[in-house]
Amino acid sequence: MSNEFELTAESRSDAGKGASRRLRRLQGRVPGIIYGGTAEPQMISLEARELKKALETEAFYSHILTLKLDGKNQQAVLRDLQRDPARGFPIHADFMRVDASHKITMIVPLHFTNEEACIGVKKQGGEIHRNISEVEVSCLPKDLPEYLEVDMIAVELDQVIHLSEIKLPGGVEIVELTHGEDHDQPVVAVHKPKVRAEEDEGEEGGEEAAGEDKADEE
Repeated sequence: MSNEFELTAESRSDAGKGASRRLRRLQGRVPGIIYGGTAEPQMISLEARELKKALETEAFYSHILTLKLDGKNQQAVLRDLQRDPARGFPIHADFMRVDASHKITMIVPLHFTNEEACIGVKKQGGEIHRNISEVEVSCLPKDLPEYLEVDMIAVELDQVIHLSEIKLPGGVEIVELTHGEDHDQPVVAVHKPKVRAEEDEGEEGGEEAAGEDKADEE
């Protein structure tokens, strides 16, 4: 996967909540850390506006990033992000260094396509029920997908799509499936709308009652 995101970072030495607050309030920067690989963990800071802009793009969360740290480029992925609970802006970011020769595990989003054209919806009157919206994958950094696609066009009423049915790019595996067949969890399904299903059940019950009344009369 090509690197489409670059962030400029600076090393920092002051630790603690007070130092982090001053960094955010007075300098407009977000504290963070980068770790992994053969190098020691290093405390860093990033320009708040640059980070916020990058976070607006979904691909940023599942991409190999280039961190320009003190004039040197480092390849990394975003592993954790803390946000202010009230206002939602980032207050701390964790990055993990990546090595081209070692596999990484990352959470990637699922993109559901052709939902409006889905047979179970368009022709059979069902509605789509999503069970999960992202999955954890394992692969080499160069094979990391931005997302995984789930094509809904041929899914019929009462059909369930499982993890094992997701088409994967070469070199990519879903971590959950490595734990055994009983971990092949449902991803998405098409079912009757709840109101319609209740109406159908009511009609069936009414027909049964009518049949019983008629039998009693006879």
